[in-house]
Amino acid sequence: MKKMFKAVVVCSVAMVLGMAMTAVAANDIVINSFEADNYGDWKVEGNAFGSSPAKGKIGGQQHVSGFMGKRLVNTFIDDDGPTGTLTSPEFKIERDYIKFLIGGGHHPKKTCINLLIDGKVILSATGPNVGDGGNEFLNWENWDVKKYKGKKAVIQIVDKHSGGWGHVNVDQIVQSDTKAKKKKAPARKGGHVALSGKEVELKVTGKMLLLPCTGGKGRGNLVVKVDDQLVHNLSCTFAPNPDSVAWWGYLDMSEYVGKTAKLYVKAGEGIAEIIKFADELPNILPLYDESHRPQLRMSQMRGWNNDPNGMVYYDGEYHFFWQSNPAGNGWANMYWGHVVSKDLIHWEELPHAIRHGGGSETNRHPSMAVKHCFSGSGNVDYKNTAGWKTGKEDVMVVAFTDTGCGEALAYSNDRGRTWKYYEGNPVIKHGGRDPKLIWYAYDKNDTPINDEAKKLGGHWVIAVYDTKGGNNVAIYSSTDLKEWKVESHLHGYFECAELFELPVDGNKKNTKWVVFAADAKYAIGDFDGKTFTPEHEGKHQVHWGSYYASQCFSGDPKGRVIQVGWARFNIPGMPFNQAFTLPASMTLHNTPDGVRMHVNPVEELETLRKSKPEKIKGKELTAEAPSISTNVKGDLVDVVLKVKKGTASKVLLQVGRFKATYDLNAGKVDNRLAPLKDGVGTVRIIVDRPMHEVIAGNGASYLTAGGGSEGKPIGEVKVTAEGGTATVELLSVYEMKSCWKK
Repeated sequence: MKKMFKAVVVCSVAMVLGMAMTAVAANDIVINSFEADNYGDWKVEGNAFGSSPAKGKIGGQQHVSGFMGKRLVNTFIDDDGPTGTLTSPEFKIERDYIKFLIGGGHHPKKTCINLLIDGKVILSATGPNVGDGGNEFLNWENWDVKKYKGKKAVIQIVDKHSGGWGHVNVDQIVQSDTKAKKKKAPARKGGHVALSGKEVELKVTGKMLLLPCTGGKGRGNLVVKVDDQLVHNLSCTFAPNPDSVAWWGYLDMSEYVGKTAKLYVKAGEGIAEIIKFADELPNILPLYDESHRPQLRMSQMRGWNNDPNGMVYYDGEYHFFWQSNPAGNGWANMYWGHVVSKDLIHWEELPHAIRHGGGSETNRHPSMAVKHCFSGSGNVDYKNTAGWKTGKEDVMVVAFTDTGCGEALAYSNDRGRTWKYYEGNPVIKHGGRDPKLIWYAYDKNDTPINDEAKKLGGHWVIAVYDTKGGNNVAIYSSTDLKEWKVESHLHGYFECAELFELPVDGNKKNTKWVVFAADAKYAIGDFDGKTFTPEHEGKHQVHWGSYYASQCFSGDPKGRVIQVGWARFNIPGMPFNQAFTLPASMTLHNTPDGVRMHVNPVEELETLRKSKPEKIKGKELTAEAPSISTNVKGDLVDVVLKVKKGTASKVLLQVGRFKATYDLNAGKVDNRLAPLKDGVGTVRIIVDRPMHEVIAGNGASYLTAGGGSEGKPIGEVKVTAEGGTATVELLSVYEMKSCWKK
């Protein structure tokens, strides 16, 4: 018996050592495995790394896998808000390679691991930002350091990015003479929904299922079934008791009023008793008038937002969707929120369009996807190419990434009020996400892709981020929305691709195609329905600041390309979090540097301007009288300055606590492009409650930044010339009305 026990122990030890050998060979040097309960002699700066390595995922983070042992570096702290660095002691490079496990956000120079020699970054790697299917997977990276052998080096792990995917995961940093082989990421397949927690039966007495939420870290899970159909499945930031409810979230239950719902609640004691039904949303703070509520643009009633999605115009209505967490103010769940507008200014919130979390359940709500409903786009199938039309209305279609499955479609036959997940999903299966769906209509010079396309006069195109062969935009074609063929790849682009056509200087006989991506950098070129061919090297940029993952409306009745981006900054103390940019028209113009993009808020925004604005015309600024000023009593303002260059080197526009410095010699506002025309330049500052925008050079540059009036009076608006003279041709100060008030 003792001999058998000894054999088992020896065998077990051998197995453990064998597993370790897959990562650490006999002559390897472990720099850090991060298994200790502190960082030891590594230097921690900022708040992103906490006081010790993490034990897997943090808070509401998706499942983290691929690391070794029990701990890893993980900067998903406070929903990706904090930043910082973690720096190793100096060490000597003694092997051919440095290998390590890395995951997290793909933000070069911002969420990364660096090798520094003599204080300079020699090598760098960043996370893949895959995260699909609820799994953040760490994989091996290898640095070839043969030529640096014998030199002293430092490793620095960096998190300098706040907001979506603003974190980095690192583990097992090793010096080795052999490379580590990439691991295959675990399969992400849908499964039946686990019905754990307390089971409660409630009669559906109202259109909304109200969720008691908190701004803290309390977590819980909720599954809702009606007549054995899976209706909702999500995690929640449940408040622990009625007195700690910070705000009420909601889920649509309007189609089940009068029936009995089964709720499976997994959370703290007493949560099931707080959840209730109602026809109206209770508001602890005044709805749409909160101190940080955007007043000049769309914002969701409750919960988290990130990317705008599915934007499309159909028969008098603009439809706007977004990545939505209805049950918390951090990233989670990923439903698609939905609002409509007739004028891009006044919005009505509808029930969520598509829902996440269906798994392999066959009896689930028609709008429910398998996993998370990641970003995508919208269009209208006017030619009924998919054959889904059942009544008089044309079919609205949204394309999105069903995480871990592929690119998916949902469609509506009732003007977007209800949606059905296509039973043939996924229509494209690949390593990527964020499909942009457009209709490519042929002109006389194009060759149809097949006979059906010739008959239709065009074909469908999806431009989608792909990982095959490196970050790229893959372009697919289809004539029926169901069967897709890959046509080409455009390398060097990351997520949230955009593809659209614009006239140059308004000339419809001279048009260019534009490829845009999440980082707001773009290229101009030609597109033949299959392949985009850029006409220049590199990329251009018009957007700056907190601007990411934008999308354009399909089908604007005026022929405009109207864009909205995700304004990535936290909004504290509110029942909603994150924001969107103003809807803005994109135009192309000839400039001395070539064809460039200009961006300006849509003209509809001007309907919010109050009557009788303050205007100052033809005022010369001199050394003796270098400034003019006025005062704004309200908390919302749109200020437009038109200034003519004199001998002054700079002109400063100050709107309350926000400033923009116009370098008239360089033709730049705060180092962003703002060219003068005939010696005259423009700069515009729009202040909303949680944010502000600076638009310069008639839209040559567009800054989106956090920080607004917070509901307080703007105060002084002032123009000052520095170092000489300048003429204020026109200063227009428009106090603004709220889009939420009639």
